[in-house]
Amino acid sequence: MSTRLLTLLCFLFFSTFLSVSESKLSEPHAAAGSFNVSLIQKVGASCSYTVIISTSCSSSRYTRDQISIAFGDAYGNQIYAPRLDDPSTKTFEQCSSDTFEINGPCTYQICYVYLYRSGPDGWIPESVKIYSHGSKAVTFPYNTNVPESIWYGFNYCNSASGSDVLAIGLGRIVLTLLGFIVAGSTLLL
Repeated sequence: MSTRLLTLLCFLFFSTFLSVSESKLSEPHAAAGSFNVSLIQKVGASCSYTVIISTSCSSSRYTRDQISIAFGDAYGNQIYAPRLDDPSTKTFEQCSSDTFEINGPCTYQICYVYLYRSGPDGWIPESVKIYSHGSKAVTFPYNTNVPESIWYGFNYCNSASGSDVLAIGLGRIVLTLLGFIVAGSTLLL
């Protein structure tokens, strides 16, 4: 009985650890202090990107907020588009998607995106999806208010080798092994 209890406690511990680690990777956050839009390359506009920004149904009906975007790859190739908003064309209305064609330096796989919001309405994006030639499309799920006057989003560029991903991978292996142990011990009893 104590072996089953110990196994169950280990299972619960690693399940909790795994869910906390995964949520850290998938939640938007403020950009690191070293992120500086003035460092973004603005020359060599030789590639086109399709960016689809969906506005949440929880957002206000329309927004007067000023919205900018910056995205790029792990190799320093960065694209910046100021002032995507345009109230006269009804961009960023509640429950809608807006498509933008943005030109900038060519990149490898896009792995980060940050949005910048300035204004009184508290616009809430649902997601940002970026298509680029030669790379697979990538979607960043926001579903939360973008704080005012800070770059806010996701940076997965170093996650492939980061300790969080390693912890998640090891957690999944241990969780799977514990599942087999629990199942095996249940059958033996």
